[in-house]
Amino acid sequence: MSKFKNSIYQLLKGDFLVNEDSFKNWRFMLFMVMLMMVMIASSHSSDKKVMEIAKLNKKVKQLRSEFVDTRSTSMNLKLESTIKIKVLELELKPSETPPQVIRVTHKK
Repeated sequence: MSKFKNSIYQLLKGDFLVNEDSFKNWRFMLFMVMLMMVMIASSHSSDKKVMEIAKLNKKVKQLRSEFVDTRSTSMNLKLESTIKIKVLELELKPSETPPQVIRVTHKK
């Protein structure tokens, strides 16, 4: 148990960073720090993309509902009853005489 306590004490003291062969340890630690930084940057990037996708999905739903609303309004305006009401407001009335067909015949 004394050997275990001694090794933990040396680890906490940081002897592995100041020994003669500590250059290997420093290289490994720098490598691990670089990997952690890449992992954190990747995580932030993916979170940003997920938030962008959620925002775009919300915008698509909003635009789709606006489209449906506009389409239903347009369909109501195309109805014959709606057109009759609008025409009556302008005091237009149907013609009393029906239209006449003009036929043109070509003779050679």
